Amino acid sequence: MPPAPLRLGSPRPRLRLVGLALTLVLLVFVVRLLQVQAVDASAYAARAEQNRYVVHTLAAERGGITDRNGVALAVSEDAYDITADPTMFGVKQLKITDGPERAAALLAPILGQDEATLVKKLRPANKNSRYTRLATRQTPQVWKQIKDLKAALAHKSGTDRTTVNVLAGVFADPSSQRVYPNGDLAAGILGWVNADGKGGGGIEQQLDKQLTGKDGKVRYAQAGGREVPTVGSTQTPAVPGADVELTIDRDIQWAAQNAITEQVAKSRADRGYVIVQDTRTGQILAMANSPGFDPNDLSKADGDAMGNAALQDAYEPGSTAKVMAMAAVLERNVATPLTHVVVPNRLHRGDRLFQDDIDHRTWYLTLNGVLAKSSNIGTILATGELAKSQSEANKVLYSYLRKFGIGGYTGLGFPGETPGILAPPQKWSTSQQYTIPFGQGFSINAMQAASVYSTIANGGVRVEPTLVRGTKGADGRFTPAPQPKKTRVVSAKTAKDLARMLESVVDDEQGTGIKARIPGYRVAGKTGTANRVDPATGRYRGYTSSFAGFAPADNPRITVYCAIQNATSGSYFGGQICGPIYKQVMEFALKTLQVPPTGAKPASLPVEYKP
Repeated sequence: MPPAPLRLGSPRPRLRLVGLALTLVLLVFVVRLLQVQAVDASAYAARAEQNRYVVHTLAAERGGITDRNGVALAVSEDAYDITADPTMFGVKQLKITDGPERAAALLAPILGQDEATLVKKLRPANKNSRYTRLATRQTPQVWKQIKDLKAALAHKSGTDRTTVNVLAGVFADPSSQRVYPNGDLAAGILGWVNADGKGGGGIEQQLDKQLTGKDGKVRYAQAGGREVPTVGSTQTPAVPGADVELTIDRDIQWAAQNAITEQVAKSRADRGYVIVQDTRTGQILAMANSPGFDPNDLSKADGDAMGNAALQDAYEPGSTAKVMAMAAVLERNVATPLTHVVVPNRLHRGDRLFQDDIDHRTWYLTLNGVLAKSSNIGTILATGELAKSQSEANKVLYSYLRKFGIGGYTGLGFPGETPGILAPPQKWSTSQQYTIPFGQGFSINAMQAASVYSTIANGGVRVEPTLVRGTKGADGRFTPAPQPKKTRVVSAKTAKDLARMLESVVDDEQGTGIKARIPGYRVAGKTGTANRVDPATGRYRGYTSSFAGFAPADNPRITVYCAIQNATSGSYFGGQICGPIYKQVMEFALKTLQVPPTGAKPASLPVEYKP
């Protein structure tokens, strides 16, 4: 019997099974595709953008600072921030495990950093980080060294497969560094720029917003650490900061700084300052401090010298302040420059016995002579006539001190400036009631002291001092600084009388300021030698030596104020050590500004009278 024919099973179940399996597979792909292209499309796109595109900041160029004549005092030069992509130092990219260590060993001597610090930057805590800054504001020479080393490694790795270019992930962002062409000249005014590119003191800090500008950005595609030029890039340009023009004159600043530096060293003093001011406009032509610092190299700077002591030191002015007491006496018509004042050898007031700097017989002085000979006793007697009672006289004197700007800010808005200390008259101690008229018992800064004499020189009108003439924006347009505030303090007649009296201090052989004489010019000035409060102990120790004045006395143009703190070698009298500085700086300023010599000299006011 023949075998039964083989019967094949129906293929339909198998086809259904295969079809179902394929459908499920396709469905998985479709779902995944929908997830990638629809549901999570933005997330994946962002991740792709992160891996493909790089965004770098384009640092705005910091505005320059110049003197009144356009001479550069602070400029920004090309520099580079050295950066790296940490993901390019890993095992996958370099096929090694010590990429950061190798790169750090090569970069450390070039960047001046230790290897451990660089390794930490190349191995950030965030393993997905694509950007780290290795060093800021490096010179073009530093970046050239790194580029040459990268090129050498790249060439060697192309011919020798055992060599790895461990610097492939190192890049540079264009930046700038702050340079001060004149070294320490006017450093107290200019300040400095810190590691973050922000002003750390002085004008750099005060006008940081205007100087900084606005950073830009550049975004481009990259592969293997190189820009892909065919993909294109987007860029937002940086807006440079504004240029600032100061009121100071570089040459006069140099003369003032040189003079005060030499005298501070000669006197072995703690510090000193010189201010030169235009009496008519209030503009500061120089503000010099000693000791100073070089803002190009802050690593060598003394922290105590990095501010602007002429504005930040508060000290008792001494006899240079007597001119304000005399202004009150003249303005209130209590006396004239020729009024007779009997000055005894000693004067009892309250629980104190007052005396002058020198022991003397009874003096028969005019009010002019009281100022010329800088008599403390004569000043106490004169101001005591301001009112019927001492308390009322104190109120009158206080009002004039405030009008002259004592006890308040100068108007400069300078970082760290002190307003000084001037208590209201009802809080004056028994001693202060009699010491404040001759400059002890309250404190000022050097700019306030200079402003007092500029006020007298300007016919009794106080003009707030200024340091900035204006700014020039990115469009090249110059914007002048706002006009300073003006306040009448005393009448023009009082100011003229005071100027004549201040001439006696310098001209008369009995005056204390004869070392400030300038041939061909009439000079008005006043010496000062005050007991000094030691900032470290709060007790009196040493002296503040000073000289203040203006010239030409008959047509004032320039005020010069000098003060030296705690001279320990040679004389400590203001007329002896600050008078010559006044003369040196004033002569230079008069010549620089081409101020003509004085005309005929008037008759001198008498210093003494016969009883």
